[in-house]
Amino acid sequence: ELFFSSAGRLPRGLFIIAAAVLFAVFVLFKAVPPPAVELILGWVVYPFLLFCGACITSKRLHDRGRSGWWAALVLAAIVAVVTPPQSYPDFLFSLVLLWAAVELCAMPGEQGLNRFGPNPLRAAAA
Repeated sequence: ELFFSSAGRLPRGLFIIAAAVLFAVFVLFKAVPPPAVELILGWVVYPFLLFCGACITSKRLHDRGRSGWWAALVLAAIVAVVTPPQSYPDFLFSLVLLWAAVELCAMPGEQGLNRFGPNPLRAAAA
């Protein structure tokens, strides 16, 4: 459910761990197969990683009280800056990623119940 549903809320620590797992899978996929295999399997692996990334990012945004649709902007910025930034739009995407890092990894979730559900930390403590 963590990687395959965008419903509910996700605490900061679990989000960081899940994002690190997805990043590790991405790095391993880029490093291990030869380029021809990566080209063919990439049509399956990259959409899968984007879907899982959208799910965990939406949940984390829900925990911050924001709409999960903001995840589309964050994931578009990640896709845009996979290569080193070379133009002004790449710079803007880098700023989006800086905002996302602060918003998703540094800021705590909303206390108590919000429109996306109960506080996931309070539910774990109870």
